[in-house]
Amino acid sequence: EVQLVESGGGLVQAGGSLRLSCVASGFTFDDYAIGWFRQAPGKEREGVSCISTSDGSTYYADSVKGRFTISSDNAKNTVYLQMNSLKPEDTAVYYCATTTWVTLQEYDYDYWGQGTQVTVSS
Repeated sequence: EVQLVESGGGLVQAGGSLRLSCVASGFTFDDYAIGWFRQAPGKEREGVSCISTSDGSTYYADSVKGRFTISSDNAKNTVYLQMNSLKPEDTAVYYCATTTWVTLQEYDYDYWGQGTQVTVSS
């Protein structure tokens, strides 16, 4: 059974940092890509970043470039999202999900975690 478990969310002031973790199980971790998405209240879910766990290639949404960094630890079946210089508009539930290539198209993703709340106060 494929499982994705996010953690690391919380409340932080604007300008602060958080690191999210996504622990995966139930599939061959380094055969896939893992993406991070977020959904703010009243808004559609949007792609944030994605990484290929086989070759390390990455992709970022323009809204987070230069502030967020995605990485993977294949030995731990874990993908991280380091979020720096956080803004109130980054407030959302953050989800990780699996896909087979580096993309931020939501329909390409198969399995999703339950999400972790990130709240950035001004």
